[in-house]
Amino acid sequence: MTTQTTVLFVCLGNICRSPLAHGILQHLVDQQSLTAQFHIDSCGTEDWHVGNPPDPRSIQTAALHNIDITNLRARQFDPSTDIDRFQHIIPMDASNKRNLIKLGVPEPKLTLMRAFDPTLQKPQDVPDPYYGGDDGFERVYQMLIRACQGFLDQRDL
Repeated sequence: MTTQTTVLFVCLGNICRSPLAHGILQHLVDQQSLTAQFHIDSCGTEDWHVGNPPDPRSIQTAALHNIDITNLRARQFDPSTDIDRFQHIIPMDASNKRNLIKLGVPEPKLTLMRAFDPTLQKPQDVPDPYYGGDDGFERVYQMLIRACQGFLDQRDL
């Protein structure tokens, strides 16, 4: 029996970047018939949007790429369960990483999202598109698709 790879994407409020990454990676593993080998989730370090669907601009951007994230709901990171439950905890930026360390996540479990982007020499933040225009969501999507594919490519299959 194959052990599942468990992945948790983390941003601040869990309505823009992390649900988009969640949807992208789920879409990629589904396309490659790897669904049973993965458990993918997303959350935020803050509780501002708990229970809410992703930002409409994230939903729209995902839909433009044939990815449906309408079923996702925001939740807050829970150190009492998430630290042990996930092998890979992937924050969207350095600030989220610092917040997760403060919440007790061991650094070896943490890898910045764009560390998996093969086009970068060193990891950079995935910018929060929340206060920008709609085009910021497409730019974030492009960053996330490269990083999610890079994550899959680096994984031992």
